[in-house]
Amino acid sequence: MDMNKENRTLKFKTNIKCGGCIATISPVLNETEGIRSWKVDTAHADKILTVETDGIAPQQIIEKVQQAGFKIELLG
Repeated sequence: MDMNKENRTLKFKTNIKCGGCIATISPVLNETEGIRSWKVDTAHADKILTVETDGIAPQQIIEKVQQAGFKIELLG
């Protein structure tokens, strides 16, 4: 089994810090195949992006967010 392709919850540290940032990233994440749902905790110091995956690798999410102009790194 490919461990990178299972359905799971991933958490990322980002610099998505405000409503405008969320408005920018929303269409990118909403249109990405393999993302079931996502949310950003802008109140948290590390601006945690939580993604419920449906067969997408963490690196693919990182690339999408970086292409949109944000910093991102996988936690834990």
